[in-house]
Amino acid sequence: MSSGGPGLESLVDQTISVITNDGRNIVGVLKGFDQATNIILDESHERVYSTKEGVQQLVLGLYIIRGDNISIVGELDEELDSSLDLSKLRAHPLKPVIH
Repeated sequence: MSSGGPGLESLVDQTISVITNDGRNIVGVLKGFDQATNIILDESHERVYSTKEGVQQLVLGLYIIRGDNISIVGELDEELDSSLDLSKLRAHPLKPVIH
């Protein structure tokens, strides 16, 4: 795949967190991307936030996200992330992102 968004090259094979325009949070290993910033994640899961119960993690596996549906891409600190007890975390679900 050719180079897409700025800085994505350095994140290949790293665990990243993606916020989509419709307010979903998807975490996975960046395997590739293209000039339209379509990205391929492996070992991915969606984190579903709730104020009533802990964070649900829905397994997605190998997953492609269209570039025009991506709002934010961030590097994930795996050490910090693994220390979080997601079952105790409460948060409002993300609202859709309006550009």
